[in-house]
Amino acid sequence: MFRWVVIGGPTASGKSALALEIAERFGGEVVNADSRQVFRYMDIGTAKPSLEERRRVPHHLFDVATPDEHFDVARYRDLARAAVAAIAARGRLPLVVGGTGLYIRALRGGLFAAPAASPRLRRSLESLEEQRPGTLHRWCRRLDPSLARRVHANDRVRLVRALEVTLTTGERMSAQQERHGFADRLGAVVYLVVDPGVEELRRRIRRRSVDLFERGLVEEVRELWQRGYGPELAALRSIGYLEASRVLRGERSIAESTEDLRRSTERFAKRQRTWFRKEADAIWVHPEDDRSRVLEAIRRLRDEPANATPL
Repeated sequence: MFRWVVIGGPTASGKSALALEIAERFGGEVVNADSRQVFRYMDIGTAKPSLEERRRVPHHLFDVATPDEHFDVARYRDLARAAVAAIAARGRLPLVVGGTGLYIRALRGGLFAAPAASPRLRRSLESLEEQRPGTLHRWCRRLDPSLARRVHANDRVRLVRALEVTLTTGERMSAQQERHGFADRLGAVVYLVVDPGVEELRRRIRRRSVDLFERGLVEEVRELWQRGYGPELAALRSIGYLEASRVLRGERSIAESTEDLRRSTERFAKRQRTWFRKEADAIWVHPEDDRSRVLEAIRRLRDEPANATPL
């Protein structure tokens, strides 16, 4: 059992800056909890920490898979748990940082015993989506409406898995998750959610959308294609990479795609905020707030037994 800190929140909210501040103050190391930052060669579009930031404190679970690898929540949990354990064993403070709420929840509370992947069924589901885009989400709405409300229609990876579990077991995946309850606690944790408020978040997203294209997002996608990682991959159909791909194909201008990216990111951030609001023990902090409440919570964490009830 470990003492550790989670820093979650919507994209562009200021999670990385807070993580660096806490890590430098308390001797911490950062563990990635972003489902796209695990992939190599995808730096600009995923807004990975810079090399300078990584030099300031150790960072883990970045660049651990290629864009064509299957990387799911179970693999994440195994790698993240090992990283957290190793950091704690060194007497350092693990800081799990990112916006993928499911990764964080699985690391905190475990996973229900889902069936193994079925390559044949997955190929069939992928084929249906290729032939008629939107089929998977429509099907999921019928079979598991609760889960469909939490998954975007373009999130093919999660839709395929949800349908795979439901069709294989005969029971809705959301019902199995609810029964499990993510109750396998990893240890004592302070759970921080960084949120600058809706209007400020919109301003930050607008700035980031422009910045990603100015920093070379289109060229990053071109290089990924040249490496053999084509636009059909799930990783390259994600926000940012999808919009840049349309520029490369001549379907949209950079200005149009920048606006597309802004809108897509705002919708995504809204879903993230909804997810994190369901985490009852989370401490919500503004990125520019006084740090005294956060620092006191972490000091209490370090002083209490590792098997104590999570804060």
